[in-house]
Amino acid sequence: MDKHSDVISHKAYARVGLLGNPSDVYYGKTISFSVANFCATVTLRPSEDLVIQPHPFHDLVHFASLPQLVNRLKSEGYYGGVRLLMAICKVFYAYCKENGIDLHDANFTLSYDTNIPRQAGLSGSSGIVCAALNCLLDFYKVRHLVKVEVRPNLILAAEKELGIVAGLQDRVAQVYGGLVYMDFSKENMDELGHGIYEPMDLSLLPPLYLIYAENPSDSGKVHSKVRQRWLDGDEFIVSSMLEIANIAKEGRTALEEKDYSKLAALMNRNFDLRRLMFGDDALGALNLKMVEVARKFGAASKFTGSGGAVVAFCPEGTSQVKLLEDECQKAGFVILPVEPFPSRLNEIGLKTL
Repeated sequence: MDKHSDVISHKAYARVGLLGNPSDVYYGKTISFSVANFCATVTLRPSEDLVIQPHPFHDLVHFASLPQLVNRLKSEGYYGGVRLLMAICKVFYAYCKENGIDLHDANFTLSYDTNIPRQAGLSGSSGIVCAALNCLLDFYKVRHLVKVEVRPNLILAAEKELGIVAGLQDRVAQVYGGLVYMDFSKENMDELGHGIYEPMDLSLLPPLYLIYAENPSDSGKVHSKVRQRWLDGDEFIVSSMLEIANIAKEGRTALEEKDYSKLAALMNRNFDLRRLMFGDDALGALNLKMVEVARKFGAASKFTGSGGAVVAFCPEGTSQVKLLEDECQKAGFVILPVEPFPSRLNEIGLKTL
């Protein structure tokens, strides 16, 4: 939080889904971690009126010409972050009202900034919402009244208000920080309303690399018809989702034992199952190319989320990394060493667990 007594500022970091995705929305298991490479920042300042401040770039409404407006919409889409801030304000207020949490009457101005690459599967939208929620918890001094396990649900509820299709995994990673093993079994979800989230030692991770396209143009129709097939009891989809969930469970053991050859095999299998279920048309040619570039030199690779970026592991070390970096440069992809970000839970947060 900002040291200035009147101003509250929070960051939420991009996340990488290491294993198990997309089984989080199918009562599965996942391992994810937050990364320091990119973050969203939300700042709250007390003010006379309640103001949601548009971002000068991400919420641009002033253009030099009609062609500029059209090009902007093609590259950035119609939506910035204002709607995200509004949605979390609504969800936060409703939650407090339903749970008898009193809020004072003071107003504020919310503003945001982000450098999380757009459409890169790194949880840019939920990052803005997560940072805003943290600002609201501190402004109203109710952090101790809203359990840590519940906060990802509030973030997801705000995004669902806007028609964003997603699961809890990303929001858990951003609320908790660090490396987290998540169990979304139906029993847990029905009984608790959320999963069981277990922080892991961040030092268990081997060196990993992030690959993404700076100007994504072909993200595919990632969610496809898989969910409906799963709801209909499609045997292949149901068994594949169970296997992907088990990959996260096996991955936890592999990390704890530092069996990185096993980790590499699990990463590849995770993606291969996703590809079999969703199909190439749904995943998109650009996304597939990023995975294939990594695999060309024997690196393990998979989506960080639903597409847009890839996490890669080079089990053979620096010589393999150099080959991968050169190939990514030729293909026009950005490649960065992943900088894992430690747990964000403070003493107050830990007490609500």
